[in-house]
Amino acid sequence: MGVVLGGSGHFELFVPLEKPDPRRAPSSSSDRSPSAAMGCLDCFYSCFSRGDSLGTPTDKDAMRGPDSTLRTVLEEPSTSSATGQGVGKVTDAYTLGKVIGSGSYSVVRESVHKKTKEKFAIKCIKRSELTDEDDEAIMFEVAILQQMKHPHIMTLQEFFVEPEYYYLVTEFVGGGELFDRIVEKTFYTEKEARDLVKILIDAIKYCHDQNVVHRDLKPENLLLMSADDDASIKLADFGFAKTVTKDDSGLVTTCGTPGYVAPEILEGASYGKPVDIWSIGVITYILLAGYPPFHDDSQPILFRKIRKGKYYYDSPYWDNVSDDAKEFISKMLVVDPKNRATASELLQHKWITGSDVATVPLTSALTELRRFHARKKFKAAVHSVQATISMNKALSGASLNDVAGRNSNSAVSL
Repeated sequence: MGVVLGGSGHFELFVPLEKPDPRRAPSSSSDRSPSAAMGCLDCFYSCFSRGDSLGTPTDKDAMRGPDSTLRTVLEEPSTSSATGQGVGKVTDAYTLGKVIGSGSYSVVRESVHKKTKEKFAIKCIKRSELTDEDDEAIMFEVAILQQMKHPHIMTLQEFFVEPEYYYLVTEFVGGGELFDRIVEKTFYTEKEARDLVKILIDAIKYCHDQNVVHRDLKPENLLLMSADDDASIKLADFGFAKTVTKDDSGLVTTCGTPGYVAPEILEGASYGKPVDIWSIGVITYILLAGYPPFHDDSQPILFRKIRKGKYYYDSPYWDNVSDDAKEFISKMLVVDPKNRATASELLQHKWITGSDVATVPLTSALTELRRFHARKKFKAAVHSVQATISMNKALSGASLNDVAGRNSNSAVSL
């Protein structure tokens, strides 16, 4: 276990994760899953607290950020709701309750709208702790979230700008991570995995239709409104999202999460919407097998594997998965982004549209998914401690970008 500054420019903390050995028979399905208590609210607020580890937009990215109107909105006290900005003070409209998440210069509070009594989550960001680059990154995320009006994308209700704080009001997502829900199941099928992937692709198609690239799709960003409803998925964390030109390219910043990042990002090439499709391919693979297609304890080796794009359907883990599902994955995990399927094309694939998707239990996949998820949770817990230490060091002497190197053209993911 250690902290590495990888080729992507990310600070990443590694805990060894073993890929299943095809020679080893799958463990009994009676393996205990991680505690449900690990899921619940922590995952949502770790996503929502992304502002504490900002990847600052770079001047080289195409169509850089919000327009001057939004810039003015964020620089002036709240006076108008024309752009989604709250009127007056946040406490005029909301009762701020208990703290349910925190970072180095922000907290997230469970809150209730005074008139409607509806529950929301409000992120309170202390402005005095922000650099100009941090301000810019917040403007980016607000601008992107204001565009998003989709049933499976977390909604930004409104935001308030006050002299000391920014307040971002979002819908309350209390069902925990999607993967937390899956690993608690005793019965899990290919059809269930297919239905989840379909929802994710539909949400990404909406983003891409708006010329928005998420750039950090991963299991932690797939949340549930309710722990009792698998279909209540919400795509969260648009902290790295960007707008692109219609030719699907123009972005150059190295960002994302190791294991889910597309080859073209690692190559330093101009990229666009296809990077999200690659990440969905990785997520789909994990949902069907329980382990990732690309993994190594060494980040440089992991990145080499991703750039080569070689992956395998190991027996016995893939024995009960249909050929249609494998062919579907092959449309996404393509090294050349020009040959990668689009979200629209994927929604027309026979694995997505078919009515005869297998309902045979994916017992080995569920067992491996529990192991994968438990290790990921442990890694996240240790990572959180390291991030706090790194952030405190950064704030004591320099901005986050000074720590990473202002000219590195990389986004820092703590």
